[in-house]
Amino acid sequence: MRFQTVAVAVAAFAAGGVLTSLLVPSGGNATRAAVAQQAQAPPDLAALAAEVERLKKVVPDQAHAMQDVDYHFTNLWFAGEAENWPLADFYWKETLLHIKWAVRIIPVRKDNSGKEVKLEEILQSIEQSPFMQMGDAVKKQDKEHFEKTYRYLMVGCYSCHKASDKPYLVPQLPKQPATEMINFDPKAPVPETLLPRVPGSPSK
Repeated sequence: MRFQTVAVAVAAFAAGGVLTSLLVPSGGNATRAAVAQQAQAPPDLAALAAEVERLKKVVPDQAHAMQDVDYHFTNLWFAGEAENWPLADFYWKETLLHIKWAVRIIPVRKDNSGKEVKLEEILQSIEQSPFMQMGDAVKKQDKEHFEKTYRYLMVGCYSCHKASDKPYLVPQLPKQPATEMINFDPKAPVPETLLPRVPGSPSK
């Protein structure tokens, strides 16, 4: 028996439309009618609301996302200082990715006076500032430019902290990497060279 795909659009509330494809036999008019009737059935709003509340409790909060920013931004400094530019590029991209994630979690905060603080606008100003183009500094592999840009980014970070009435969150140049697992030396031996030599095997 040949089958054809019948696409049924199912209404979704917070996340947009979801398209469900069902395989039904050709000429299956009764089956199509049943599917159409099921698609038109009213959704269980109470169950949907309960699921939304459940998800709110399990998704990471903004503080969690900012911990990731701290991790990557700290390691970025040591990658640049070691002039390991591929690693610096990785940590810069991860830093930016997690900052945007933090802003998506809470795009608008309120300060102590109840005034709205639009974090998206602050992030855009940082991204557009000519003094904070870390991607350019890494691409040029310019250590002096990198160090200046890193410091300007710390100023940008602190401006966001102050705008959110958290002036006590004062950034500083990191004193040690946030990880002991990654070797920041661009000429570091790869793990294969650290394996114990098997007796009788040819030396490299």
